[in-house]
Amino acid sequence: MKAFKPSLVTSLLIMGIATTGAAQAADWTGYTYSSVSTTAAVKGMQRIIDRTEAETEDLSITLHLGKTLQIASSDITQAVGNGFIDFSADLFFSGNVPIARILNLPMLIQNDEEWDKAYAAMSPYLTQGFAEQDVTFLGAYRYPQQVIFTSFEIDSLDDLESHKIRVTSPEQGAFVEAFGGSPITLSGSEVPTALERGVIDGVLTASAGGAKNWHEFLDYNYRLPVNYAYSAIIANTNAYESLNEADRETFAKEASNITEAFLLDEQAQKESQGDAGMTIVEASDAEIVKAQEALTPFWQEWASEAGPEHEQALQDVLTALGK
Repeated sequence: MKAFKPSLVTSLLIMGIATTGAAQAADWTGYTYSSVSTTAAVKGMQRIIDRTEAETEDLSITLHLGKTLQIASSDITQAVGNGFIDFSADLFFSGNVPIARILNLPMLIQNDEEWDKAYAAMSPYLTQGFAEQDVTFLGAYRYPQQVIFTSFEIDSLDDLESHKIRVTSPEQGAFVEAFGGSPITLSGSEVPTALERGVIDGVLTASAGGAKNWHEFLDYNYRLPVNYAYSAIIANTNAYESLNEADRETFAKEASNITEAFLLDEQAQKESQGDAGMTIVEASDAEIVKAQEALTPFWQEWASEAGPEHEQALQDVLTALGK
């Protein structure tokens, strides 16, 4: 991880140095992986900050967008744990808290109700995983279901065979491979050029989020719910515990509102893409069952390779889902 320079106030909070006289206001550094200020994620983080500042005593938070600080997306959890930032939204935390990837497993979670049950089962594991990094897990918001966008005609899983699909995780890659496709990992900024050059034939993503112009590159959208992506809302534990109990309770109140904003944006973007000429195909129940049956062995293999704690966590999720 790159070296980061903490602010003086942050350093004092971490070291527990108390000043004499009246209590000093806390000036926190906030950060988000997203570099686009108009996304539901960034707007939601700002709402959290605004609400927190209004409801807490002597706390201000300055939010920095992704790439404006010298922090790689994969290093956000570490940067919070080390106190270089105090509060953050972290979409790329699974490298530091690998057990969290259970909620990303393909075809495991199919709808909002199932997500709520699985998330409740995983929350203790998420809390413990972040605590081991000196980070307090405050909650999470999720993106809409990740579905399939392609430049080729698609109306069934069999159409993925021999095609190159951009994925964002090994778990999504396992889904593509299960149906004869070739997964390719690319950053979001690389996708348009890769599509133009034929490096990839499609992507796994949501209609909402950073890029809303998928119709300019991709002609088809197969609405099979592959998996979910979600972001953790986290704080440096020392900084967080320096607040009084009433102030701590304000942080996670907006998380569900961010999720709802994404869902509304998903519907709006889906309609806009359809109006722009994209062919949108809803997956049949039979296709969804086919995908679930193909990926179920992968869930157990993944957990077995990861270790006993992952196996137990997966079992807790499956029990909560009645699977």
